[in-house]
Amino acid sequence: MKAIHIKLWRDLKRLRAQVVTIAMVVAIGVAGFVGMFSVHQSLQGSRDHFYRDNRLADVFASVKRAPVHLRERLAALDGVAEVKLDVVFDAQIDLPGVLPPVTGRFIGLDLARAHAGRQGLNALTLKRGRWPERDGALEALVSDRFAAARGLNPGDTVHAILNGKRERVHLVGTAASPEYVFASQGGAPDDQSFGIWWIDGARMTQAFDMQGAFNQVSLRLDAGQASTSMLVRVLPQVDRLLEPYGAFGATGRDKQLSSKIVSDELAQLKVMGTVLPAIFLAVAMFILNVVLSRQVATQRSQIAALKALGYSDGAIAWHYIQLALAIAGLGVAVGLALSQLIGRGMLGLYDEVFRFNGLAYETSVWLVVVSTLLAAAAAAAGTWNAIRAVVRLKPAQAMQPPAPPAYQPTLVERLGLRRFVSTGAMMVIRNFERRPMRAAFTVTGIALAVALQISGAFWIDAIAHIVDVQFRQVQQGDVLVNFHRPVPLTVVQDLKRLPGVIDAEPYRTEPVRVRLHGRSEDTALTGYRSDAQLMRVVDETRGAVAMPSHGVVLSSLLARALGARVGDRVELQFRLWNQQRVEVPVVDIVHTMFGKLLYMNLDAMNALARDGHGVADAALQVDPLAMDAFWGAVKAAPVINSVFDKAGSMAAFNKTTSRNMGVFSGILTLFAVAMAVGIIYNAARIALSERAWELASLRVLGMTRAEVSVLLLAELGAELLVALPIGALTGWGLASLMMRLMASDSIDFPVVIEPSTYASAALIVLAAGVVSALLVRRQIDRLDLVSVLKVRE
Repeated sequence: MKAIHIKLWRDLKRLRAQVVTIAMVVAIGVAGFVGMFSVHQSLQGSRDHFYRDNRLADVFASVKRAPVHLRERLAALDGVAEVKLDVVFDAQIDLPGVLPPVTGRFIGLDLARAHAGRQGLNALTLKRGRWPERDGALEALVSDRFAAARGLNPGDTVHAILNGKRERVHLVGTAASPEYVFASQGGAPDDQSFGIWWIDGARMTQAFDMQGAFNQVSLRLDAGQASTSMLVRVLPQVDRLLEPYGAFGATGRDKQLSSKIVSDELAQLKVMGTVLPAIFLAVAMFILNVVLSRQVATQRSQIAALKALGYSDGAIAWHYIQLALAIAGLGVAVGLALSQLIGRGMLGLYDEVFRFNGLAYETSVWLVVVSTLLAAAAAAAGTWNAIRAVVRLKPAQAMQPPAPPAYQPTLVERLGLRRFVSTGAMMVIRNFERRPMRAAFTVTGIALAVALQISGAFWIDAIAHIVDVQFRQVQQGDVLVNFHRPVPLTVVQDLKRLPGVIDAEPYRTEPVRVRLHGRSEDTALTGYRSDAQLMRVVDETRGAVAMPSHGVVLSSLLARALGARVGDRVELQFRLWNQQRVEVPVVDIVHTMFGKLLYMNLDAMNALARDGHGVADAALQVDPLAMDAFWGAVKAAPVINSVFDKAGSMAAFNKTTSRNMGVFSGILTLFAVAMAVGIIYNAARIALSERAWELASLRVLGMTRAEVSVLLLAELGAELLVALPIGALTGWGLASLMMRLMASDSIDFPVVIEPSTYASAALIVLAAGVVSALLVRRQIDRLDLVSVLKVRE
């Protein structure tokens, strides 16, 4: 073994504490990169296999009621390879032993094709039990996650109100569908309150008076034709065919609710797997740069001896690169192991949200290779200054101690303020001013640790804000009910007579197409009474917005998509009933978090639609003490189609999101602490190695260990205090950047960070600083005064 190789091992052993802390930062960067992208890859692979194996359609469209003979015309469209027609309705479900009713989405199933194994598009995967039979009792399959959440098993019996008639439904199996990987009524997943049910298609059409008709169509395009250009051609043709029958607007798979949410989550994972690991690898690079530069400075005589023995500049430079690569290699090895824990844990959380046939965690070779190359590149970049110093160092010059730097008076001294500053504080100020880059690096690193902690914890604040706005400000009522068909406004009086109902307010939501400046969007128009309180529009900055007597109010997301401003006149095309086309002025734009939506005064909306003064939805305020009697009355009301229980949905939402966000925030907190320890400990160790002679001299002159420690650690404390406000500002910026990168065209979350989040981030990083200071304090206490003072390099 060559002498330079022996030196490498000795350097690694001597620097083992710093090696471990730097490798830890590298490991976190590698773990985040590999773990996040492995989860992304596993989710994407599971999704693509599930979609392919179960033949998810490329185009979806809903219609009020259309004749089945349109199948031939739809199939004849250029680029369409296969057509599937369905009958789909939501209905109220009465589960045994469960007081509040839940909502079920009933879908007709072609039993002959299912039994023959030829389901066609959007095929189900039978999880448990058997397929329903056509004859005898009404049998059904239910989505497996709903069954698990409610403890339902094949053989159980429930009751459902199908088109106003109470039916006994026998559960014979559970299934998963590619259409409902993410099953929701329009927001967060809620397996407790919303399930998908499949029954015999013939029984379905009979129950809902849909003989010879359908209300949902799915299309598969020719192989290789599901491109954007093909969708641009096919979607308008589908709309034209369905428009006379009250179409909701055809969409591609990319905008189908379940598929879109999965795609958005995949995009967010990619952002998380790129931004955060990049920060850790950059920090590791800077730490290596400082540590190795210090190594070169303290090993001048060794470098000179190696050069005198015939080692070239390249060989010595390669030695220091090897030192950095060894540290990075240790970090990569630990990071790959840590990525398995992170990735499998996150995938387990996703498995509870997305309904794929199975999620198998795997790490691709290319992720290992890329993470290794990135870590090696960061290590090599961190040795740049050290390599330059090695190349420039002449053997004769290196044998001599470095010339003392020519210091000038500090700014405090030049301003004549020296007498107001203590000796210890003056030493800290001098070190700051005479080594500004090193101080700036330490401050920046600590600030990034604070920022990472904030960027992980702010999600909890954001979720709390969303819950507050959506469940407490927008929906102040306790229950939302939907009717089978529009009912007169006088239904409010009937609702108020239900047990426990304190107040009731009607509102109306209709699908519309809005056009402006050559742009169009298929969306929903909601009409509220001018005095609405139980269900209303809330602007993020202005609070509740009263509906004007005329004109339309646009959400900011829709206004942005259309390029609309207050005063513009937009064209509204009602998609159902009389299908009126009207022009209305934009009287206000409100900043809401979800959806490209429009709002209008209910009376004005009914006048424009020219289809009567009916409503299909109502918000209720119910006495909490009378909820049992209220739910009993709702279950007995055949006109009520579906129910939204705010309390139950909030509990399910908080349970799922709080746990998931808590896990994510906990991981980032650990990462931030590890980075803070790595930065602070290395900064303190470097300062100790540079000032050991000075500290030992002060000890000999009579200063105690505590006094000497304060002189060294005061600088660290000052850097911490400077870094905290910078970290808070950087944390807000990082959170804003992540929100922007993960933004969707239908979601506009604000960056909400509570003061407690800033405070907790600061306290956590301060605690990491105290731990690092205590570790360095032990090194100070163990200084060998004789050996330190013997040689002054």
